[in-house]
Amino acid sequence: MKVLIVGGGGREHAIAYKVSKSSQVEKIYCAPGNAGIAELAECVPIGAMEFEKLADFAEEKEIDLTVVGMDDPLIGGIVDVFRARGLRVFGPDKKAAILEGSKAFSKDLMKKYHIPTAEYEVFTDADKAMKYLETAKMPIVLKASGPALGKGVLICNTLEEAKAGVKEIMLDKQFGDSGNEMVVEQFLTGREVSVLTFVDGKHIKLMSSAQDHKRAKDGDQGLNTGGMGNFSPTPFYTREVDEFCKKYVYQATVDAMEQEGRPFKGVIFFGLILTEEGPKVLEYNARFGDPEAQVVLPRLENDIIDVFNACIDGTLDQIDLKFSDDACVTVILASDGYPEKYEKGFPISGLEKFRGKEDYFVFHSGTKFGENKEVLTNGGRVLAVTARGKNLKEARAKAYEATEWIHFDNKYMRHDIGKAIDEAGEDVNV
Repeated sequence: MKVLIVGGGGREHAIAYKVSKSSQVEKIYCAPGNAGIAELAECVPIGAMEFEKLADFAEEKEIDLTVVGMDDPLIGGIVDVFRARGLRVFGPDKKAAILEGSKAFSKDLMKKYHIPTAEYEVFTDADKAMKYLETAKMPIVLKASGPALGKGVLICNTLEEAKAGVKEIMLDKQFGDSGNEMVVEQFLTGREVSVLTFVDGKHIKLMSSAQDHKRAKDGDQGLNTGGMGNFSPTPFYTREVDEFCKKYVYQATVDAMEQEGRPFKGVIFFGLILTEEGPKVLEYNARFGDPEAQVVLPRLENDIIDVFNACIDGTLDQIDLKFSDDACVTVILASDGYPEKYEKGFPISGLEKFRGKEDYFVFHSGTKFGENKEVLTNGGRVLAVTARGKNLKEARAKAYEATEWIHFDNKYMRHDIGKAIDEAGEDVNV
C-alpha cells in the first residue's frame, strides 16, 4: 500500500511511526511533514489546507489510503473533496467534523441527547454576553466556539476578567473568526482526563486513557498551550469512570451524531472532567489529540491500517483493539516564550541518541531542515520526547532522562509532567 498522511506535527509523526510498522505499507508520503517525519516518509511541499492539490497528488501517486491528522482540514471538508474523487480517506467528513468545529453545536448536541456536560449559554452578541455575565456565578469559562488550536479557552475568576475575556474573544478577535460565536460555561472542578476512540459511524472502540498538561509553566501556571506533556494510561480513569462513560457518553455521542444525519467515521477525542457529581464532557475533538497520540499510539498493538480500514468500512466491531499493559509519558521540548513570542531556526543536537532504542521516541512537532540538512527548530512546540516503562513512574523517569539528550538554544520544558502520578499512589491500569 501507499499511504498519504496530511499534517506536519508531533501527532502526524506518531501516526507515521505506527503506519511504518504495518506490513501492508510499502511507501508513506506526508504533506507537508517535518524533519522527523522525513525519516519515515517522503515529505511533500503541499499545505494541509490545499485540498485539491492534495487530491491531485493522491491520484497521481495512486495513494491507497489518506490519513488526515489535523483538525483544520477536517473541519474544512478535506474528506468530502477526497471522497467525491473516489479516494479512500480516514477521517470525518465536514458534516461530522462540526463536532469539533463548533463548540456551540457540540454543547447543543449534548444538551439534546442528555450527555453530561457543564451548563452553558451561547452568544453571538458581545453586549448580551456582558449583560449575562453580570448575573453569572464566578469563576466562569469563556470559549471561542470555533477551532483555536487548543488555546481559545479563558478561565475567568472575576466579573472584570470575564468582561475583558469577552472583549478579547468577540471584539478584539484574538482567535479570529472562531470568536464570532462564544460559549459561556459553568466552571467545573475535578481532574481532567482524555479518551481517544475509533468510530465507524455506528460502533466505537476505546483507546487507552491519557492525561494532558495544558498550562505553559510548572504547577499548572501560565497560559493555555496546545499541550506541554502527557501520560497514558491515567490512574484516575478508573473502572467506575469507564463504566459510567460507556453507558452515558461514548456510544451516546456516536448515536447522537447518527441521529442528526452526521455519522462520524474517524477518531473522537473525549475531553472529560471527573467532578464530584460524576464524569462530564468538557470538549470533543474530531481527531487524535496532540500530544495524546504520542503516548497512546506507541502502546497500540494492532496494525493501525486494519483499524483505519474498519472505521471507513463500518466493520470496527470486528476489530479486537489491544494496548500493551505498560505506560508511556511524553515531555514537550518547546521554544522559550511559547505560546506567545518565541524565536525559531536554532540547530537541534542529540536526535541520533534515540536511534535503535525500543522504549524511547522523539516525535517532531515543529522542526525543519536547514540549508545543510541540519535539523532546526520551527515552532513553539518543537519535540515530544517520549518513553515507555513498565509503569508510569518508570516511563516518566525515562522520558525526563531522554530530554537531557537533546540540545537547542531557548529549549524550554515543564519539569512536573505527570506529577499527578505520585498523587494517585498505585497505578491503576484500565
